[in-house]
Amino acid sequence: MTTLSKRKLGSSDLDIAPLVFGGNVFGWTADEATSFALLDAFVEAGFDAIDTADAYSRWVPGHSGGESETIIGKWLKARGRRDDVKILTKVGSDMGQGHNDLSPAWIETAVEASLRRLQTDYIDLYQTHWPDPKTPQEETLRALDKLVQAGKVRAIGTSNHSAEQVSEALDISQREILAAYATIQPHYNLYSRDTFEGELQDLAVEQGLGVITYFSLESGFLTGKYKTVDQIAGTKREGMLKDKFDERGVRILAVLDAVAQKAEATSAQVALAWLLAQPGVTAPIVSATSTEQLADTLKAAILTLSDEDLAELTEASAY
Repeated sequence: MTTLSKRKLGSSDLDIAPLVFGGNVFGWTADEATSFALLDAFVEAGFDAIDTADAYSRWVPGHSGGESETIIGKWLKARGRRDDVKILTKVGSDMGQGHNDLSPAWIETAVEASLRRLQTDYIDLYQTHWPDPKTPQEETLRALDKLVQAGKVRAIGTSNHSAEQVSEALDISQREILAAYATIQPHYNLYSRDTFEGELQDLAVEQGLGVITYFSLESGFLTGKYKTVDQIAGTKREGMLKDKFDERGVRILAVLDAVAQKAEATSAQVALAWLLAQPGVTAPIVSATSTEQLADTLKAAILTLSDEDLAELTEASAY
C-alpha cells in the first residue's frame, strides 16, 4: 500500500488521497463481484474517497436509481471499512419526479434513502447534483444545514453549478450562518477546459473550495486508446467521442503521447497528472471496470510532470 499525500477538501475537516473513485459503474458496467474487487483494490492502493449519487444508474433500462449506493453499502458492511473511506454522494437529480429537485422535502427524503442504501449513519460529503430553478438556494442550504447539525452529513458540496450560483450560495451561507459548500464538482480535463477555467476556477481558488473533477479523461478520449476517429467507428464510444477528433483534439493526443513516452507513463496517467497540477484542483474522479485498468490509472497520483511538460500540454490544449 502506497502512502499518498492527502489533500484537504476545501474548508471541511475532510482530507482525501488525490484520486476519487467514480462509482457510477457499480451495478451498471461493473457487477457486484467486480465492484467489490475494484473497491478492495482502490483502498488497498492507499486511496479513500468514493463518489456516487442517488441517481446512479437510473439511465439503465430496468434500473430506478440507487444501484451504485446499494453496492457500496453492501461492500462497506461486508468489509467493515466505513472508517477507512470517505463517502461522497449527491442529491437533486430527477428520481422520477420529472425534474431536478433540491427542495427541503425532497432532500429530507433522499438523504434517508441514501443512508439506508449505503448502510451507514453519516455521509462524508453530500453534494447538490444539479441546479433546481424551482427552489431558492436559501431553502436548499437550510435543509442541508439541518443535516450537518444532525450529524447525518459531515460536509456539503455542489456539482454542475455556475460560478454565479456557487457565489450566491456562499453569500447566503455566510449571511444566514448556515453550513457552506466546501467543494465543487465540475466537468474538467485537458480537452474540456472552459467548463471550469475562468470565473469558476477563480472563485474556487479565492474561496479555498475543494475541486473534484468529473469526466477527468473526457469519456476515454484522453486515454490514448483511440488515435483516430476511424478507431471508434461502430463502438459505443462513437457518439460521445467522434466530435473530439478535431484539429485541437488530435493535437492534444499527439502531445499527450509524446509526454507519456518521455515520462514512461500512459496518456491517461499524464492527463490526470496535468489535472492534479492545475490551480484549485483537489482530486480528479477516475473510474475503471477492471482491477488491471484501475491499477494503471492510479499511478497518476505519484506521477510528477516537469514544468516544461505541463506548459506543453497547456499550450497544446489551448482553444
